[in-house]
Amino acid sequence: MARKYFDQELKSLTKKITEMGDAIQSRIELTIQTLRTGNVELARKVAGSDSVIDRMEHENEKLCMNLIASQQPIAGDLRIIAASLKILTDMEREADQCADICEILVTSGMADSQRLPVNHIVNTLETVQDMFSSAMDSYLSRDVQQARRICMADDAVDAAFGKVVLEVSSAIAHNPEQVMHDVDLLFMIKYVERMGDHATNIAEWVIYLVTGEHPDLNDGEEMPAAGYKGSD
Repeated sequence: MARKYFDQELKSLTKKITEMGDAIQSRIELTIQTLRTGNVELARKVAGSDSVIDRMEHENEKLCMNLIASQQPIAGDLRIIAASLKILTDMEREADQCADICEILVTSGMADSQRLPVNHIVNTLETVQDMFSSAMDSYLSRDVQQARRICMADDAVDAAFGKVVLEVSSAIAHNPEQVMHDVDLLFMIKYVERMGDHATNIAEWVIYLVTGEHPDLNDGEEMPAAGYKGSD
């Protein structure tokens, strides 16, 4: 009976983490909308809603700790719980960085001359959105190969980060009077780049959850031969 209850609680944990992932996906999509439209009210809403994700994280962490304290998990169970705790941390940071991006939009006001780098930031965030979705799908399905493919997209995110930095640096050189707004763009793309890293971290912890091995998916030796395809 105890084992049956424990398995039910593990399934409940997976369900709750998946629900938290859906909530974060919604925030990423809203962040993309704010960047596309410059909708300050929508940005303010996203920036102010971070407590919802924080509460979900704390509830899931509590469930993890209760599973450890109230049961006698075997090694495989402990691995699932440990990986889940790590995944929760990276998930919460994805939401934090959406809030940070929207907060910048609320306070800075993007000028028309900054539209091109903003468009590139949006495109990069869309890639990150696919990465996060694929990472959460791999968590739900325990698909190690899908998790491994995510690193391919992170390379594209890193390249886009470098491109935007060069664009903004050139803009600063030509229009130094807008330097503060341009620096805001640098913060934005850095937050997006970190979101890609967190999606990759989630994928790494999925691999650990299934195999017991924790790879570095940014290491070239870990990269698969097939290209990144995201989720089906």
